[in-house]
Amino acid sequence: MQISGKESVYEQIINHYRKYISLGILKPLEKMPSVRELAIEIGVNHKTVERAYQELVKEGLIESIPKKGYFVSGEKKKNPMIKDVLKNLFDQGVTKEEILEELDAILREDLK
Repeated sequence: MQISGKESVYEQIINHYRKYISLGILKPLEKMPSVRELAIEIGVNHKTVERAYQELVKEGLIESIPKKGYFVSGEKKKNPMIKDVLKNLFDQGVTKEEILEELDAILREDLK
């Protein structure tokens, strides 16, 4: 995960995990990085990561298991924002192939 200056770190963490969970890159019941581990990895305060994780818990995307950590929810949740964005793109004439090409490019960039 790479932090950029485009949006707040808190929002970047949330959006990163929303995307990876909704795309199935992070599987149900998969363990999330610990709060401190992720904070150190991306160079932010652990409270920022904790706040982002709590938002993901509220959205039902991850679960907190006391003394074990955070895990992707057992049931894969769909991100309603994705459907709205895709519908909007189709309404504007963007093709499925164009969307898939762009998604592939984004994923390749994120995995670097």
